[in-house]
Amino acid sequence: MSDRIIVRDDGFHPLTEEAQIVLAPDTKTEELADHLHLTLIGIDFPSFSDGRGFSLARRLRSLGYTGTLRAEGRLIADQYAMARRVGFDEVSVAPDIAERQPEAQWLARADWQAWDHRALHAG
Repeated sequence: MSDRIIVRDDGFHPLTEEAQIVLAPDTKTEELADHLHLTLIGIDFPSFSDGRGFSLARRLRSLGYTGTLRAEGRLIADQYAMARRVGFDEVSVAPDIAERQPEAQWLARADWQAWDHRALHAG
């Protein structure tokens, strides 16, 4: 197994299961239906400034994907709340990112539901 760190709302966890597929952030919507049966899909974030994976996650969820959705790659703690709001269940980061941004910084964003503007103002 990889030495990547899995981040969830309750903190850091070791990687115990690889994604069945890791989708590139530019994956076309029409290709997504082929993967809806999988139980664990990763979406690659090749750089900190590439937010296309957020849109891809939202599309997968809107198509009915109910499995685990993992953001993989170059993410920082500040992006965790957004990742959770668009449908990711967890984030996978390299140990160097986890070292520079320890668990407490990620957990500070784990109250993402409290900051979900749309949910706060929905009927």
